[in-house]
Formats: sequence, structure tokens, C-alpha cells
Amino acid sequence: MARIMLGRLFKRTGDNRPADRARVPDGVRVYAIGDIHGRYDLLTRLLAQIDADNAARGFAQTQLIFLGDLVDRGPDSASVIETAMALRASGRAVRFLMGNHEEVFRDVCRNRDPKTLRFFLKIGGDATLQSYPITRAEYIDLDLEQLAERLETLVPKAHLDFIESFESLIVIGDYAFAHAGIRPGVALDEQKRSDLRWIREDFTAHRGDLEKVVVYGHTIYDDIEERGSRIGIDTGAYATGKLTAVGLEGSDRWFLQT
Repeated sequence: MARIMLGRLFKRTGDNRPADRARVPDGVRVYAIGDIHGRYDLLTRLLAQIDADNAARGFAQTQLIFLGDLVDRGPDSASVIETAMALRASGRAVRFLMGNHEEVFRDVCRNRDPKTLRFFLKIGGDATLQSYPITRAEYIDLDLEQLAERLETLVPKAHLDFIESFESLIVIGDYAFAHAGIRPGVALDEQKRSDLRWIREDFTAHRGDLEKVVVYGHTIYDDIEERGSRIGIDTGAYATGKLTAVGLEGSDRWFLQT
């Protein structure tokens, strides 16, 4: 059942005034989608909720932002990528951030290094590979070196080219969108891609204002985490069935969940 979750229902701790003052430009509406991790079923449901919510709110320049980690852990990463590619091809205003899981997926498919492949499989890449046309029997039968070579014919080049196009940081109005977060004390235009895709405790433990209000995924919370200049919307969709999006318009902010 579709639910529109108002911010007051979720944990708001610390000094929330910076986030409460944040705005996107007039006439713009933004929906940012948290970590999908191969849950194609949840993505299709959430996109339907977004479309219904967007239509009910009237005309605006609507933008979709995917916060990264489309792949791994869940059962159908290939279909998630196909859906994301179709959204872009449709002409809709949609942007994608590269998560740490996309980074590893891209690297292992480009370089076919068995050591990188071992790490990829450890963080949920086994589910990603098996969402492509490989039988379970073949997957089990191949050793790491053979599986690494199989990637060239298993994963379409179009998927890798699409992932290669993902951004590292998006700024709209008073908001910054990053997969993992930012390095506190470092200007946004000086952030390292490794931090934007991988940072965790150094960002989530930070107290105090940031240059922008940062909307991020990567770190799983039981529900939306609103704390000062941070809004975390990774609700562990692959395990919980709860995929989350935040909507932004003017100074308004609301949440959608499966």
C-alpha cells in the first residue's frame, strides 16, 4: 500500500534548522530515490508512487535523482539497470549518482581481475551476476578466473557504458546529493570521488552545519534519518522491502516509501 510519510513521523534529532531552511529553486520539484540494490519489484512500485504524487501536485520542472547502489544483494539488478536506462531514454529529467557498488561492478567488468571479482562477490555481486543470463549450474562450476573472463559476454556493454556515465555529486539549490555523503570541512567542489561514494562514519558522526543539506544513501537506517544538515534515505530495501524517496519543492520536503 502506498504511503506518503511526513517528516514529523521520522526521527529528527539535533539541530534541524539548517534542513528546515533549505530550498530548491522555484518551479523545480525533485524526487531522490535511495539505494535499490537489485529490488526491481520495489523500484517499479516506487516509481508509480512518484508519478502519482507528482501529478497530484501540479506542474513543475520535475527531476528524478537516483542516489546510487542500483545493483547487488537483491535479485534483479539487470532489470533495475534496464529500467533506469529506459527512464533516461524516455527524455525525462533523470540523473544518476555512482554508488560504491556500481564502482566495483564497473571495475570488475572492465578489468576482469579475479581479486576484484572476489571482493565484488563478497559485497553482493553474486546476485548481480546471476540476474544476467547465466545458469546457476554454470555460475557454480566456474572458478574465479573463468568467471572473470565470462563477464565480457555476460554483462552488456550498454549497461557498463550507462554506469560509466553516472555522476559523483549533484547540487540543486540548498541541497547536495551524494551517494555516501561528503567529507566535512572540505568544500563541495574539492570533494574526492572516493569519499562521495564510500565515506561513512566520518560523515555520519559529524555534528554541525554543512555547506549544503546533504541527501544520501549508503548507510542503512530503520527509517529516514534527519539530523541537522543530513538526510539519509537508505532504508535497506533489499532486506526490508522498504525503498524510500524524498520529495523536495520550494522549502517543502516529504517522503514516499514502498
